[in-house]
Amino acid sequence: MPMRRPLGIIGLFSLIYLVIATVTRTVLLLMIPSESGLTLPLVAKAYGVGLVFDAAALSYLLIPAALYLIFAPRRLTESKGHPAVVRTAFFVILYALIFGAIAEYFFFEEFSTRFNFIAVDYLVYTGEVIGNIRESYPLIPILSGICAAALATVYLLRNAISRAAAVTFGARRRRLGAMLLAAPLAALLLVNISGTAISANSYANELAGNGLYGLFAAFRNNELDFNRFYVSRDERQAMARLRSLVEERNNHYAAAAPRMTREITGEGREKRLNVIVVVEESLSASFLGAFGNKNGLSPNIDRLARESLLFTHLYASGTRTVRGLEALTLSVPPLPGTSIVKRPDNGGFRSWGEIMKEKGYDTRYIYAGYGYFDNMNAFFSANGFNIVDRSNFAGNEITFANIWGVCDEDLFRKTIRESQKSYNAGRPFFSMVMTTSNHRPFTYPSGRIDIPSKTGRSGGVKYADYAIGKFIEEARKEPWFKDTVFVFVADHCGNSAGKTELPVKKYEIPLLIYSPNHIKPGVVDRMMAQIDVAPTVLGLLNTIYTTDFLGRDILKADNRTDRAFISTYQKLGYIEGDRLLTLGPQKEATLSRFDRRSGATTPLPMDRRLLDDALAWYQGANYIYKNRLNRIPQP
Repeated sequence: MPMRRPLGIIGLFSLIYLVIATVTRTVLLLMIPSESGLTLPLVAKAYGVGLVFDAAALSYLLIPAALYLIFAPRRLTESKGHPAVVRTAFFVILYALIFGAIAEYFFFEEFSTRFNFIAVDYLVYTGEVIGNIRESYPLIPILSGICAAALATVYLLRNAISRAAAVTFGARRRRLGAMLLAAPLAALLLVNISGTAISANSYANELAGNGLYGLFAAFRNNELDFNRFYVSRDERQAMARLRSLVEERNNHYAAAAPRMTREITGEGREKRLNVIVVVEESLSASFLGAFGNKNGLSPNIDRLARESLLFTHLYASGTRTVRGLEALTLSVPPLPGTSIVKRPDNGGFRSWGEIMKEKGYDTRYIYAGYGYFDNMNAFFSANGFNIVDRSNFAGNEITFANIWGVCDEDLFRKTIRESQKSYNAGRPFFSMVMTTSNHRPFTYPSGRIDIPSKTGRSGGVKYADYAIGKFIEEARKEPWFKDTVFVFVADHCGNSAGKTELPVKKYEIPLLIYSPNHIKPGVVDRMMAQIDVAPTVLGLLNTIYTTDFLGRDILKADNRTDRAFISTYQKLGYIEGDRLLTLGPQKEATLSRFDRRSGATTPLPMDRRLLDDALAWYQGANYIYKNRLNRIPQP
């Protein structure tokens, strides 16, 4: 059927795009768990708002078409071969749209969100991501299917495309191009990603968005100005309040306000023990038998938990590896936007690595993959660590690897060798070891566990557990084992999506501190944040040190209210007791009560004292970062 003359090929393309966007939204709706809390009115609202974001994304997609309409020479648009050019362009664009829809399906399956800052990372680190996709999915059949669908659509619409092109590339094409250029300008002024927050239900908010729009919004906003976008207080008041919240017994301030520099004194003789911090990829507490899981995925960790100081109420700072590494290394609450690890000029902090280096330790960041990923090498090398990554593994040190890195067994064997080097040189060592095996595509050496490789998360967890058991078994044979503290902690959970924007239950991660000769086994159920791990471990060593950490030694915080910090890219959560205060862009602040067992939440009226404390931590941390107050002063 001929298209209406005012729109022509633009109208045909727009109609197809909106159909694909609506079908994508419907497929994602069908993927949402039945207990999500979505209601029919909320779904209807999501579709209505979603149409607005689809139109906004469409306006940006049409910019190349507008420029072509304006600047394409007449001899080209009136040539005999021009209809073939239009059909070819239509095929390429249609292929890209279907590919984007399929990609959103798999992305939603993995993260329960539409494209966001994680997808931006995937665009930046294409080698690892493409490799991960090739190892995880049947890529050739998928791409072939997309190609077939695009070709079939163009073939069926070939006459409509020709007629529409004849209408569009007429005498008024330049006027139409100018009109199309006005549309993205209007979208830029009138539409903002915060408009997808239509309710407290995160699934509804995801449905209300558009993947392409969300992708570019995340790319543009990798760092958010706290004072501009979030509720804030007078900075002097916020910093004074933070100063009172940070101060603990056994420490005193060593610098005038607004710096937070403190001198920490240990209780008893300083223990010059080796420390190996194993940061386990995506190891949710819910995967482990020590936390109630009945699937038998973690026999080695469960046994180790009984022999360790086990912390059962720890929350991850965020949903990405770099957010966990930031919290563990710098002991700072999460800032809105991307992690400090990935920001420019991210060196010179008084980090855990710098503290240990000042104590005479050999300090290493040992990573299974290539450390350029997520800017890890640049960050750690600029903050007191020597780098040992995949490029430092000899050929005979690698028995198995996938796109993300060597398997955990190879990584731990390398860690033992590096530790032996320091021991032979008569120096203590501090190593932060980052694993990768518990990550899609969940591939690992065969014959290790009873779950076949590449069959899903359960296999990834059980292999990670197997490798930890093997690591401790091999480390026990080393002469330095008896004077070494092993710390096992996750970077974040395996899945942090839920029907609320910050599902507290899905931020719970394990912490085990194991040193049979020096640390008595026990269980600590006090709530703590990931930023408290470094101060707590240093406290167990009775370390005397200078620090700008905002975390606390949880074992010595006797008179302090327990609190924790969780976050997404934009949302900042402050937990105190059973209450969660959430801060968001557009000056949002909400309060809810949550059930620790089920994770269910109920809204509460705002508590002014709680809000002021949350802002002291978050606004204060932002002020410290912006003003370089937790960097080592340079002479």
